[in-house]
Amino acid sequence: MRLLPTVLSLLGCLSTTALAAAGGSGGAKPSANLRKLPPGERFNLFHGKATASSAAAPLKLVEADYRALVATPRDYSVAVLLTAMDARYGCQLCREFQPEWELLARSWTNGDKQGESRVVFGTLDFNDGRDVFMGFGLQTAPVLFFFPPTMGPHATPSSDPLRYDFAGGPQAAEVVHHWIARQLPNRPHPPVKRPINWMRWISTFVVVTGGATASYVAWPWVLPVVRNRTVWAAVTLIAILMFTSGHMFNRIRQVPYVAGDGRGGISYFAKGFQTQYGLETQIIAAIYGILTLSGITLAVKVPRIADPKTQSIVFVAWWSILFVVFSLLISIFRTKSPGYGFAVPPFM
Repeated sequence: MRLLPTVLSLLGCLSTTALAAAGGSGGAKPSANLRKLPPGERFNLFHGKATASSAAAPLKLVEADYRALVATPRDYSVAVLLTAMDARYGCQLCREFQPEWELLARSWTNGDKQGESRVVFGTLDFNDGRDVFMGFGLQTAPVLFFFPPTMGPHATPSSDPLRYDFAGGPQAAEVVHHWIARQLPNRPHPPVKRPINWMRWISTFVVVTGGATASYVAWPWVLPVVRNRTVWAAVTLIAILMFTSGHMFNRIRQVPYVAGDGRGGISYFAKGFQTQYGLETQIIAAIYGILTLSGITLAVKVPRIADPKTQSIVFVAWWSILFVVFSLLISIFRTKSPGYGFAVPPFM
């Protein structure tokens, strides 16, 4: 909230006068009367207001209602959200959490119409309770306070409210529900019930039926591709080359693509077997691919050539490619392991 600290500072200068005026006005009498009610009657009054609402949302409080609701002694619990929904204060977190808070309060109230859990949910906006914010010394919002009972079988030694931490950002209703339930042992905890998202169900139905229709129409053309041995062989070879060249090593270790050689140039291959570069992996994959293509051609394609002269030329060409590329692979291996004593021409 960008403007809340400034507003609070300005209001501090006027708080004494405002409180005196409020004390002398007739508007303070209803609050005083509510605070004088027995705790049981106070709970029945506020719980009745919550359940009487068709939406059963948290009670929208003003400062007088708030002070009457949390007044001691009380044999019930109060969960109050101090928020600032006015756009002037720029509280994005307030606007993001408000729907979750209303869902939680609505679910709890609808699931506990008899008031067996003895909890009242309320919301106090900054515009309706500036003095409350100032009394707590709050500089940010939203703030969720839980006031435990001070009398009865579930009374706690301290009447100070518990504060929920919003440090992690906007919270889901289920998370806050779990926190409140921990403060209410041996009492009912009505679950959060989210409304049915009809748009999501309709969108899912449309996508599924559309995909099924497209698959049915395209299946006569897709089936021959799926059954094609050449396609499966190509996919398998690509996967083998990708993983044997060190792709997963790069993903896990987050290795650099290239590195400097210390002389102003670029080093394409890392020393040793405990590290490698991204470009090195691609080069090795390309070498493996050429060697694989050479082996397949020599084993499958060349024997099928009917003309002996053409067969000999193709054999020599592919054998030469296989020999030279394999020599290059051995030389790269020697750069990573200088102690390796073997070499193949022409890369000695």
